[in-house]
Parts: sequence; structure tokens; C-alpha cells
Amino acid sequence: MKYIVERTDTADSLIRKTVLFTAEKFGNDVALEKLDFLEESIMNLDDNPYIGVEPRYNVLKRQAYLVLILEKDIVFYKVDDEKRIVTVYAVVDQRQDYLRIIRGL
Repeated sequence: MKYIVERTDTADSLIRKTVLFTAEKFGNDVALEKLDFLEESIMNLDDNPYIGVEPRYNVLKRQAYLVLILEKDIVFYKVDDEKRIVTVYAVVDQRQDYLRIIRGL
């Protein structure tokens, strides 16, 4: 049985920011490809919610986050097996200070 994949407003905002940055630097076609890749990868969590790995920082492990590594981006999410819901909290570039971003959620 599939899981429902939900995204927080923060995750949506960070995806938008990533796509706009990509469009500015590399053009609209590349940005749309990036958006499609992110969307498809996130939606694959409905069949494979545990495809991600534990984060390297203990503070994030204790909060039960999983991370899905997608090229230069990291998707932070949690799985609720009882409700069969995957909640995506953030999508950030690996080169950012993502620990600070996640702590701010």
C-alpha cells in the first residue's frame, strides 16, 4: 500500500527558490528539468519511503529525519507508518548550512 507524500510550506518554498536560482543561472529549460527531477524523486517516496538514509548529525537523527540525496540537493523528510504519510520538510542544496535550516523548522 502506498504512502501519501505531503510537503510543508517550507519545503515548497525551498523548491521554488532552488528552481528560480537555477533558471537565473542556467535558463528556464534547465530549471524545468530540475523541477521535474525533484518532483519525481520526491513522489517516489510513496512506494519507497525508506529509500533515504539517516542524517549524519545526531540532532537530526534524534528527530527521526531521513535524507534523500539527489545530486546536489538533500530532501529532509519523516515517515509516519501508522498514518502511512511521508512528510517532506525541506529540500536544500548540500553546499548550504542545512543543519541551521533544518533546526529552524
